[in-house]
Amino acid sequence: MEESQGTLPLSTCHVQIGLLIINRLHMLLHSTALSFLFYYRLRFLFQDPETRGSHLLPWFLVFASEIILSFIWFLGQAYRWRPVSRTVFPERLPEDDKLPGVDVFICTADPIKEPTLEVMNTVLSSMALDYPQEKLHVYLSDDGCSPMTLYGMRKAYEFARWWLPFCRRYKIKNRCPKAYFSALENDDSDFARSSVYMEDKQKIKGKYEAFKEEIETFRKDGAFFRDSVTVGDYSSVIEVMNKNVVDDVDNVKMPFLVYVSRERKLSSHHHFKAGALNVLLRVSAVMSNSPYILVLDCDMFCNDPTSARYAMCFHLDPKISSSLAFVQFPQKFHNISKNDIYDSQLRSIFTIQWQGMDGLKGPVMSGTCFYIKRVSLYGNRTNEGGTDMQKLQEYFGSSNEFIKSLAQNYTSGFLSGRNTLLQEPHLLASCRYEIGTKWGQDIGFLYDSVVEDFLTGFILHCNGWTSVFCEPSRPQFLGTATTNLNAVLIQGTRWYSGLFENGISKVCPLIYGPLRMPLLQSLCFAELTYFPLYCLPLWCFATIPQLCLLNGIPLYPKVSDRYFIIFLFIFLSSLSKHLLEVFVTGGTLHKWINELRIWMMKSTTCDLYGCLDALMKKVGIREASFLPTNKAEDDEQTLLYQIDKYDFRASNIFIVPMIAIITINICCLVVGVYRVIFVGDWDKMLIQIVLASFIITVNYPIIEGLVIRKDKGRISQLVAIHVIFVTMTLLTFCKFI
Repeated sequence: MEESQGTLPLSTCHVQIGLLIINRLHMLLHSTALSFLFYYRLRFLFQDPETRGSHLLPWFLVFASEIILSFIWFLGQAYRWRPVSRTVFPERLPEDDKLPGVDVFICTADPIKEPTLEVMNTVLSSMALDYPQEKLHVYLSDDGCSPMTLYGMRKAYEFARWWLPFCRRYKIKNRCPKAYFSALENDDSDFARSSVYMEDKQKIKGKYEAFKEEIETFRKDGAFFRDSVTVGDYSSVIEVMNKNVVDDVDNVKMPFLVYVSRERKLSSHHHFKAGALNVLLRVSAVMSNSPYILVLDCDMFCNDPTSARYAMCFHLDPKISSSLAFVQFPQKFHNISKNDIYDSQLRSIFTIQWQGMDGLKGPVMSGTCFYIKRVSLYGNRTNEGGTDMQKLQEYFGSSNEFIKSLAQNYTSGFLSGRNTLLQEPHLLASCRYEIGTKWGQDIGFLYDSVVEDFLTGFILHCNGWTSVFCEPSRPQFLGTATTNLNAVLIQGTRWYSGLFENGISKVCPLIYGPLRMPLLQSLCFAELTYFPLYCLPLWCFATIPQLCLLNGIPLYPKVSDRYFIIFLFIFLSSLSKHLLEVFVTGGTLHKWINELRIWMMKSTTCDLYGCLDALMKKVGIREASFLPTNKAEDDEQTLLYQIDKYDFRASNIFIVPMIAIITINICCLVVGVYRVIFVGDWDKMLIQIVLASFIITVNYPIIEGLVIRKDKGRISQLVAIHVIFVTMTLLTFCKFI
């Protein structure tokens, strides 16, 4: 029996046959229809000029837009070629004393946008993972060098001495204190009806309230507002939370907890989150040097304590472990409303795209919620350098202690108490350490993009590493999603700028990828980098057919034309496939419409600005920048989100295009229909009438925000009046030559 158990797999992979058949059948039918569409467009261009007419410009624009849409659609089919799901068996893992160590990296930068209490809840939940405590090490990177964050760490360590034993004793599943003590959270303990448990729970809750009060009191201190984020130059700060805490808790096993604030000089490039992660990678190497690393955003708490064991089911699986770089868990959020009007949960990515990539060579690194093998971040440089210390220093820097950590048999002196001075970690956290090395280029998290996760994951796959996607029934991690339009679009602009920047760089997935990884995997990466190009066809389809409708210029075949059915099929095929995927993944019709709407909003705003930003950085007009997303809760914005009302208190650069597009569509539809009634060209203009009507219907909330709503989240009347007036003035003079 024991021998048979020893051969049992730690994980299994299942191809989703039904979905695979539907996807491939849809690819065949849709691509066939597209080929007929292209034939129709090309045939028109070679017609006699008198038959064709003189309005070539709108035809070229629409045809170019159809080509771009088809190109992105083609790239996206790679996700749907072989979708899989996985099952793990953590009960088959080795005994605790044989499990490898895990280092946890958490990054924060601003205690205002990333409230300290929320960050400390993430720290506490990671410390409470169901994993041998002596093999768990938690590092927090504070790029703001904030006294508020350091104070929170000290207090969190004190509270953890009570919280961790409580979680272990009663096998608590949700080990984030805030979520556990929330009135909305069901008590998931097996001891819920025990009077002793309830007494202990009240005691721990009292200590948590005291912990919260201490942080709030410190926050209200006037000094906090002056020094909440240190600006200018400052030296590195590294503090190991010690066990010299006066309380009545004895013999508590605690994970290693370290606060790290890297050195900063305005004359040195900071490299944003990638720079912070590389500092943690080096500092942890000489302190704990665990072979596996969990990377978490500061608002992404551990919702279930078993994630480390789930990840080890893949990392320790002899069938896949040799080439496996990281295990990616989905990002899920605790504050998502029923209909999620902003698509903040990124349903398509984590339920369609990443599962599809998992059927190839694995998903993209997603910035948080992944367990990565430390050695994968060192590239092949250890093999190339061999034992040549000078060669290794050219790659990894001057720290001999760090270079020693590259050896598999290396054991740090910090955990055994042999070294307490922290001089080496301070050296590794200095901003000068990386000068003249390969950090951020070939080693560690890469610097050439603000989406360091995408680029790092892509290069790992190019170097022969693989990844897997793990999605247990209970979310392993829960974060705080953006719940207002302005934050969603700002965040999207940053993402799309970074992604498109990769698409036009020397590591373009369509050129760099196919030589180093399977073609389908390259297409998946390419789709992400060229996804922002949706801005071009969306702007075209939102304006050109409508202006042609206004001027009586047909762009599509007559209803009686046999090619009419081709255009109708492509339109309905795209919508129905999206609707099917929403239903299959537990969505609703309302959710489907919301995803269409936010896709249109993003494509005409942050996709466009992201592409322009990437192009300006490419030609050197501007430098890369990074602003953390504001995770501070706003009750008014949250209320609007929960009742499915868009908060239009966003920057004018986002609101103006939305108002202009809806104005163009309404005006052109009204005048165009009026004109068609008297001219009698319904069969020629029907598709353009339907297209304008569809855009107006899907974006009805913009009209509601303009003329119906009276709350604070409505569109500013002053802005709306100016935009509508200018747009209608331009429409009166708009004629194609």
